Amino acid sequence: MRIILVLVVLYSSFLVTPFTRCVKAEDWPQWQGPNRDGIWHKEGIIESIPADGPPVLWRVPLAGGYSGPAVVGERLYVADYMKRDGDLDNNPNNRSLLSGKERVLCFDTTTGKEIWTYEYDCPYSISYAAGPRCTPTVSDGRVYALGSEGNFLCLDASDGHLLWQKDFKEEYGAKTPIWGFCGHPLVFEDLVICVVGGEGSVAVAFDRLSGTERWRALTASEQGYCPPTLIQSAGVEQLLIWDADNLNSLEPTTGRSLWSEPLKPMYGMSIMVPQLGRLHGEQVLFASGIGKVGALYALKNNSPAAEVVWRGEPKNAMYCANSTPFIEDNTIYGCDCQSGMLTAVDLESGNRLWEASEPTSGTDRPA
Repeated sequence: MRIILVLVVLYSSFLVTPFTRCVKAEDWPQWQGPNRDGIWHKEGIIESIPADGPPVLWRVPLAGGYSGPAVVGERLYVADYMKRDGDLDNNPNNRSLLSGKERVLCFDTTTGKEIWTYEYDCPYSISYAAGPRCTPTVSDGRVYALGSEGNFLCLDASDGHLLWQKDFKEEYGAKTPIWGFCGHPLVFEDLVICVVGGEGSVAVAFDRLSGTERWRALTASEQGYCPPTLIQSAGVEQLLIWDADNLNSLEPTTGRSLWSEPLKPMYGMSIMVPQLGRLHGEQVLFASGIGKVGALYALKNNSPAAEVVWRGEPKNAMYCANSTPFIEDNTIYGCDCQSGMLTAVDLESGNRLWEASEPTSGTDRPA
């Protein structure tokens, strides 16, 4: 598989408006941006895309993968997989057996020139085995990259040389999930936090400079696919880890459990990032997955705790899997993985307000 990395106005170091005015873009150093919320905080984004598409500044070939780009300053970081042998299978239930190399690449955002590449042999035994799932996380001159088979690297952002590495399967007894390791690494203070797997180590925090383990927490039937996520609630930072069995809140500096609620989607597919909202002025948290599994939780103000407001039922709520919904004006908007339709749900009751197939399929039939 060959993918073309194209730098257009949406991924450039400068955004070019239809009036040819340039504004300096902020860094996009990790999955979903600076705060992992998918929000662009600068002005100057074009309001519409020209009929013939946005202007292409440069393009370079990449191998396979699902990694998004991370941009810091005038450098862009991305990961891919150079397949050597084996056949890709489009069956979600079958693991493809491949040989090849995982790579982390760095490009100049102005010219597209390759600055460095770090690569390593990595046999694959996963479904949809195109390549890495995780976007590199870039922080303080270091690149943290997690591969599909649990190889976790810390690289020097300037030249790509290896600073330290971990093998989640060898060091923690983690089993590779059928769709690969997917939890984008999270930097918090002097830690980098990963979803790992294995007994007592679903979540592990490493010293981000040395790679020394600082804490480990949680055991589950599978580690799941949801990225580690920080929220602030009850006056404290909370680390959300949604494994295949439970939605957990941990103290991010120690791994100590703050609260845990059962939330078990089918096939271990805890994927979407739980979303914060407000209901009657109070914080609430929504999470859902395949198999009509979903819930809204009220977060306590005076101490870290969660209480179920409602749980989804077959004909209400919304069941997002791969795509993350968002909450606005007491309404949850998202793509329902059961119906394939863009859906709006009342935040307070969980009742469906409307469904539309055209945004997801381009027709009046569900995707």
